[in-house]
Amino acid sequence: MKLRVVDYGAVRGKYVLLRVDFNVQIENGKIVDTFRIEQSMPTINKLREAGARVAICAHLGRPKGEHVPELSLRPIADYMKIPFVDDCLKRDFMVGMRDGDIVLMENVRFYCGEEENDLAFAKKLATGFDLFVNDAFAVSHRAAASTVGVAKILPAFAGELLRAEVENISRIMESPRRPLLAIVGGAKVSGKIGVLKTLCKLADTVIVGGALGTTFNFACGKNPGNSLYEPDMVATAREIMDVAAANNCKFLMPIDKGVGATFEKTAKRVNKGLDEITERDVIIDDGPMTTDRNIDVINHAATVIWNGTFGMAEWGDVWGESSFRVARAIAERTRAGKLVSVVGGGETVAAVDVAGVRDDITYVSTGGGAFLEFVEGKTLPALEILMA
Repeated sequence: MKLRVVDYGAVRGKYVLLRVDFNVQIENGKIVDTFRIEQSMPTINKLREAGARVAICAHLGRPKGEHVPELSLRPIADYMKIPFVDDCLKRDFMVGMRDGDIVLMENVRFYCGEEENDLAFAKKLATGFDLFVNDAFAVSHRAAASTVGVAKILPAFAGELLRAEVENISRIMESPRRPLLAIVGGAKVSGKIGVLKTLCKLADTVIVGGALGTTFNFACGKNPGNSLYEPDMVATAREIMDVAAANNCKFLMPIDKGVGATFEKTAKRVNKGLDEITERDVIIDDGPMTTDRNIDVINHAATVIWNGTFGMAEWGDVWGESSFRVARAIAERTRAGKLVSVVGGGETVAAVDVAGVRDDITYVSTGGGAFLEFVEGKTLPALEILMA
C-alpha cells in the first residue's frame, strides 16, 4: 500500500490540520503513558521545522457528542507546552499564528458529527485550513469526520507515524522471516475471528492464550471453572482450529492456568493443569508450563507478531507473570538479532512497558483494533482515502 505523503518543502505558511491519536490514559489531570504522544512527535516536529501553522486535532475516550470535562485534552496541551484551543471549531486562534506555531484543539468527539462522519461537521472542521495530514493509525479503521470526512475536502496526506505503521506491518505480513509465530491473547474470540483465521493461513505457529485461550480449551472439552470465556464461540473456535490444520499451521492452546478463589488482584494464585480445574476456580492467568512452552516456541521463531495479554497484567507480577515472561523472552531474542518482533494493542504495549523492554521490540504499533484489522487484510477507510 502506497500512501500520499507530505511534501515538507511546500508547507511553509500553510495552515495544516493534523489528526493524531492522543487517546492516552489520564489520571487526576496527569498523563500516565505518553507513548502515543511520543510517536506523533516526528510529524509534529517536521511540520514545525518546515514552517507550517499546525492545529492538532485529536480525541480522548468516548464522550458520545457531549462536553465531558474529564475527557478534555487540556492536560496534553499542558504537557506539550503548546497553546490550547477550547473548541475544535473555533478559528480565531489562526489570526495570530506564525510559521512553525502549533496548537492543540479540544476533543473532536465532543461533537456527535465526528463519529457519525457527518459531512457538514467535516466541512466546519476543515474551514480555514490549506491541507490535512493524518497521523492517527489507531483510529484509521473507523470512518470519522476528522479522518475520512476532511480528507474529502482538503488535500490529504499521511504523516510519519501513519506511514511507518503501514510500512512496518506490511513488511511483516508480506515477506516475514520464517518460522513466523503469531501470539494472540485477550478476552474474546468473537473480536478476533477474522485475524485468527488470517494468521492461521499465514503463520507457521499460532499460540492463543488468556480468556480467549480458555474458550479454545473449552471447545476441546476442558473445564473453564468459574471464569471468563465464551461458550457460544465453541463452533467458531473449532472452525479456526480447522483452518490452522488445513494450512499446516501448528495451533497451541494453554496447558495449565493460574487460578484464584475469586477474580481479585489480592486472590492467592495456584497453578493447575487443565484437568485439575474445578467449578469454583477462577482462571486469571496462563500457567508456568504454558509460558515455558511458549518461550521455547519463541526461541525457535524468526518473526513474532503479538497482540493480547494472557492474564491481568495490569494487576502486577502475580497475575501478569505469563505476559511479562513472554515480553522479556521476545525482547531478549530481538536484542540478540535473532528475532523480528511486532507488538500491537494497548494492553500488550502496556505489558511490554511494565516489563521494561519496549525499546527492545522491533516495532511497537500504536493501534489496537486498527492493528488487528490491518493484519487481517481489511480495508481501513482512513488509509484508503490516502492511497497514492
